[in-house]
Amino acid sequence: MSKKALIERQRRRIRLVNKYFIKRLNLKTQIKKQISVSQKFHLQQKLQKLPRDSSSVRLHNRCLLSGRPKGFFRDFQLSRHYLREMALMGYLPGVKKASW
Repeated sequence: MSKKALIERQRRRIRLVNKYFIKRLNLKTQIKKQISVSQKFHLQQKLQKLPRDSSSVRLHNRCLLSGRPKGFFRDFQLSRHYLREMALMGYLPGVKKASW
């Protein structure tokens, strides 16, 4: 299980990304439309003044149950440990142990 502080930091980043998403998107589209370098520079400075954690690139996928960042399966939002455990118990429909 991950530290509580890391999980909370990730939740805070998710909130910031959702809060500033429209603002960041508008600034980025304005930057792309501008022809003059000075206008682009001014808009880029505005973009940089937004919180660093509001960028979606800073998000990292984590398991919903354990908060584990590695061994993550996007389809189930679970780490490999919990995926195997839940699949063996039959909690994940359509998932069964492979044998060949």
